[in-house]
Amino acid sequence: MHEPSDSPFTLDRNRLRRAFERAATSYDQAAVLQREIGGRLLERLDLIKLKPESIVDIGCGTGAITAALLKKYRKARVIGLERAPAMVAAARKRAPWLRTLHGVVGEAEALPLADASCDLIFSNLALQWALDLDRVFAEFQRVLKPRGVLLFSTLGPDTLLELRRSWAAADAYHHVNAFFDMHDIGDALMRTRLAEPVMDTERLTLTYRDVDGLIGDLKTLGAGNVTAGRSRELTGKGRMRVMRETYERYRRPDGLLPVTCEVVYGHAWGSRSSPSRSRTAGPAVFPLSHLRRRAPEEG
Repeated sequence: MHEPSDSPFTLDRNRLRRAFERAATSYDQAAVLQREIGGRLLERLDLIKLKPESIVDIGCGTGAITAALLKKYRKARVIGLERAPAMVAAARKRAPWLRTLHGVVGEAEALPLADASCDLIFSNLALQWALDLDRVFAEFQRVLKPRGVLLFSTLGPDTLLELRRSWAAADAYHHVNAFFDMHDIGDALMRTRLAEPVMDTERLTLTYRDVDGLIGDLKTLGAGNVTAGRSRELTGKGRMRVMRETYERYRRPDGLLPVTCEVVYGHAWGSRSSPSRSRTAGPAVFPLSHLRRRAPEEG
């Protein structure tokens, strides 16, 4: 889970919203990982026999993956939810011809949706921005129909580990956002009684010619440092130099700098009653390719 409100890792919600608002016009230029993981998440839907009438894409960004959901489920009503109005406006423009993408501005912790109104909740690389994962999953449980499906991806704690370690050598401030551990996510799914949760994780590596390119892309995505423990002053040239020099130690034989991305995938079913499995057993952890191809029977 993210740290308590007085932790240096606590996210500044207003700062985060403003960052996403500014990023709306440039987001697609740097959203390589978002598109790649979103595509992999879409492929996992092929394993689930589902004909959804209502879909919500939580953290839709500028709508690239939301538009793909509209094409995949041509008869479904698709809602794209994002915290920044400019992102929602950009997403709505990506709707295919004669289709409507219903844009909604809101937070995952307080969904502006009716109880048991969604057949599919889809969320690609958005939950790492949640302030309270239990509240998020409680909201997902509330709006999911009893046999509805939740499918999501998020980032794990080893994401940006090279950058985190390089900054740690430069000063004591927190320059990189914290991320949920897969087991914490699974525990939160169980606490909110989403049925038969399945977890999976993989590591991907992005590469950059220099660390400034990475930092620039993070700002372009609106994914800069928004933690309470960030420095309130401009970072001095000396500290920047130490950070860059430390990151150089990771340079590969091919001349590129690696950027680790730990991607966590999750899947669960909506349920109005307690799951049939013991809550103390914990979530199942195995590849999502092993997903059963039908919804669980209602208990």
